[in-house]
Amino acid sequence: MAGTVEQKLTAQGIVLPEPRAAMANYVGFVRTGNLLFVSGQVCANAEGKLIAKGKLGAGVTTEQGYAAAQGCAVNLLAQIKAALGDLDKVVRVVRLGGFVNSAPDYFDGPKVLNGASDLMVAAFGDKGRHARTTVGVSSLPSDAAVEVDGVFEVS
Repeated sequence: MAGTVEQKLTAQGIVLPEPRAAMANYVGFVRTGNLLFVSGQVCANAEGKLIAKGKLGAGVTTEQGYAAAQGCAVNLLAQIKAALGDLDKVVRVVRLGGFVNSAPDYFDGPKVLNGASDLMVAAFGDKGRHARTTVGVSSLPSDAAVEVDGVFEVS
């Protein structure tokens, strides 16, 4: 039976996909003590298709970027579930790091990353509030619009 956090997600129409395999010589997550570090997750849906492809501010809108960041957060949650077996073992979302594939004059990266941040708060409540960094970059793997990584305190 799904835990409380997963039930909240299901009620919002969010189903966790199978976690994506690493694309190179790294792993999807590493646990050390009570911290879980989750590798960057691109904005792919359950079928592996990118939710948004290309550059924000040059063909990809802020709204599409927000949805892409939310997709990244869903993929982070899938990795957490694979690591812990139950999302209820998350004590706190500590930090999210966001990378936005941006045109040189695109300055709304923080609005894009709200897609990931808002999902963490919706899933975990106050435990989902976190520190965050948003960085505009010139490219991402497979021309993904957004990639997000995270650090989580776990029990």
